[in-house]
Amino acid sequence: MFRPRIKWEHRPVRLGDGRVRIGAVQGIAAAMADPDGWVWALLEILDGTRTMDRVVADLVHAFPDRSEVDVRAAINDLIREGYVEDAAERVSEGLSAAERERYGRARGLWRWMDRTPRRTSWDVQLLLRQARVVVVGIGGVGSTAAAALVASGVGHVHCVEPDVVELSNLNRQLLFVEQDVGRPKVEAAVERLRACNREVLVTGERLVVDGPTVLLGLAVRFDVLLLAADKPAGITSWANRACRETGTAWVHGGYQGPRVSIGLYRPGKGGPCRDCFYAERDVRLAALPAQTPWSPGIGIPESHAVTAVSAGMAGLMTAHAVMSLIADVPALPADREYGFNLVTLRDSRALELTAPSPLCPTCGPLPQARDNGGQDRV
Repeated sequence: MFRPRIKWEHRPVRLGDGRVRIGAVQGIAAAMADPDGWVWALLEILDGTRTMDRVVADLVHAFPDRSEVDVRAAINDLIREGYVEDAAERVSEGLSAAERERYGRARGLWRWMDRTPRRTSWDVQLLLRQARVVVVGIGGVGSTAAAALVASGVGHVHCVEPDVVELSNLNRQLLFVEQDVGRPKVEAAVERLRACNREVLVTGERLVVDGPTVLLGLAVRFDVLLLAADKPAGITSWANRACRETGTAWVHGGYQGPRVSIGLYRPGKGGPCRDCFYAERDVRLAALPAQTPWSPGIGIPESHAVTAVSAGMAGLMTAHAVMSLIADVPALPADREYGFNLVTLRDSRALELTAPSPLCPTCGPLPQARDNGGQDRV
């Protein structure tokens, strides 16, 4: 690094109690003890105007009890933690001037959330540009997710959907307008998405997913599979099985009334799969006292309760998870389920297992698909 500079988004604050905080946001921020003020002095001169050697020399002169080795180690710690960038970085040759203008605001957020030292501050955008994502299901969740991925500059977004646009879709599927009613969703979606960002390759196919073989054929062609479909029953397990077999990273998202949930997985890393959670859930439920359902509700289909907000939030969260899998920014822990409650905006949850379940029909000795009843809608 030639001219080290604290990232603007991570600018430090002197707390007045002998500590310095850098990063500001939970999950990024850190507090450092600084009784004699030398840490603050170091951060103050990491403004990008000095070379590394100049910074070291100035600090050693101001604090003679600190050696050159001490100062270089402190700077390298800040670099390793992702708080420092090179003010002398070259303009990225992989992006045009128009792309740099389009994604300039995104660059700021990626730089803010990124704790990995990079060659340039455009590296995350380049990773997105090289990525290929298939979105299965262009409903409320999938249409929002696809729009977010295209707007964000993911290089190739492929849409898969068998249905046509219906009037009842328009309260939550924001890619479509009244004139689209009766059109194949994938046709209308590809048209709108291409109009959003001509730098992205947007393709689509009208395809019925009727078994794991279809998803296997899709997973093998793309870097990430985003499942935003809830039919037919068992489709989430089919995706889990297909992506486990191909080693394809994948995300699913949906909602159940005011509860929005997503899951993200990196198969092949030794972690639990989606079916592991259901296997363990079944064991927990079996151990509970028997429950009695409300008899007037028996046999009545579950209502499809949704607005543009609940579907859209699920879609945006799945897109966020996809981009995390592509670029590791932010570094969301994978092989987990996440959810939050729109009623309270506080009741968030994360489900995790420390290892694959020995009862899992996909990871275990019986590798068949599983019908995951009661899964979230999309």
